[in-house]
Amino acid sequence: MIDANSSFNSFLHQAFNEDGSDLGDVTSLGIFGKHQQAKALWLAKEDGVFSGAQYIAPIFQFVDPNAQCNLLIHDGQPFHSGDVLLEVHGLAHALLSSERIALNLVQRMCGIATKTHTLCQRIAHTHCRLLDTRKTTPLLRSFEKEAVRHGGGQNHRIGLFDMCMIKDNHRDFAGGITPAFQRLTQYLKSQHLDLPIEIETRNLDDVAEVLALHAPVKRIMFDNFSPEQVRLAVNLVQGSIETEASGGINESNLVSYAETGVDFISMGALTHSVRSIDISMKAFLP
Repeated sequence: MIDANSSFNSFLHQAFNEDGSDLGDVTSLGIFGKHQQAKALWLAKEDGVFSGAQYIAPIFQFVDPNAQCNLLIHDGQPFHSGDVLLEVHGLAHALLSSERIALNLVQRMCGIATKTHTLCQRIAHTHCRLLDTRKTTPLLRSFEKEAVRHGGGQNHRIGLFDMCMIKDNHRDFAGGITPAFQRLTQYLKSQHLDLPIEIETRNLDDVAEVLALHAPVKRIMFDNFSPEQVRLAVNLVQGSIETEASGGINESNLVSYAETGVDFISMGALTHSVRSIDISMKAFLP
């Protein structure tokens, strides 16, 4: 596993190099020089749920190690249009050159947290919990999955290493659910790995095949089932395995799926098609 601080520092190097190359923010340096101090406020331009608090100060301090950030909100907290979310003090050129990187990341995280919160509230009357997927932006997965948690959702597997999932292509290449499962469990045993296993199913016959394995499967996924098919599948499982519905689930039919009694619903839309929340930065010279 990569150290979290080292990984974020690498991310910052790449982000600032993309934006400033070796010259930095030529406009801000030309206007204010290297020593002009300034203050800036972050203002919410619409309602949302906040996410990304721990990353803001390090982004500004990447350019100005003495920059000071005073957060007026915490992760998972709702905010409203017009709210001041934070104050930051530091070198003018550093605040301005860091502005877009900080805002881009936090606005996206707030968008994900806000969407997740909205959907979680819609199914709060059920025991079903909302999950994200691996449909994340490359290299931004940790931020996006953190935002899902701040919105009240839960994370599915983080990557390909912390949970085994037998999906449609695995079974098709292997010749079916049973041979795919047998090969996987043999491999895990040979590698001395103890990882949870989830199996994706396409219909009720697949569900019956998984149940017939009489093996320690952690979760069974009902992929592209209708709500009625999910209800039948949940009754077939009878609580012996965790259940998850996925595929074709959106804001309009989410409640219908959650009310089937399924344990989890996973939605790629939590991360792959979320609109960023609008936040602006207003700078002031002392």
